[in-house]
Amino acid sequence: MILIKVWYRITGLLLKALYKIVYGRHMRWGKAFHMRKGFQATVENGGEIVIGDDVFFNNGCGVHARKRIEIGSGTIFGENVHIYDHNHRFADPDVPIKDQGYTEGAVTIGRHCWIGSNVTILKGATIGDNVVIGAGCTIAGDVPSDVVVRQTPTLETTAIRRP
Repeated sequence: MILIKVWYRITGLLLKALYKIVYGRHMRWGKAFHMRKGFQATVENGGEIVIGDDVFFNNGCGVHARKRIEIGSGTIFGENVHIYDHNHRFADPDVPIKDQGYTEGAVTIGRHCWIGSNVTILKGATIGDNVVIGAGCTIAGDVPSDVVVRQTPTLETTAIRRP
């Protein structure tokens, strides 16, 4: 088990070095930022990714910015979480979707959040501090601080104030 953890740390350091070379000032992170196997980050068109101190991404996570994604310190991510600050345009049925461009909206995730496995966070989302997002949720709007967000059996998303 120790060898696996050492391997994750070494490959994470190499990946961070590669991101620094490729994205330069467009991707920044604080102290003790760690990611596991399969982490992906893309920055396009002058976008920016800013990650706070002591942030952890589990296996298979992705952060994809064309505008700005900011993640607060102490936030942790379950497996396969994906964050996008852009979406395809699709209004004109006579033009292929891939040729219509994108809409963009900054994403902000607060401090000390727990984002559960298989969560998707979409453009324009703002998540407050101390928030728990349950596994499998899709977040596309504002989530206030100090709540738990979960999916109901009917696939609705509800927010419950934390005690």
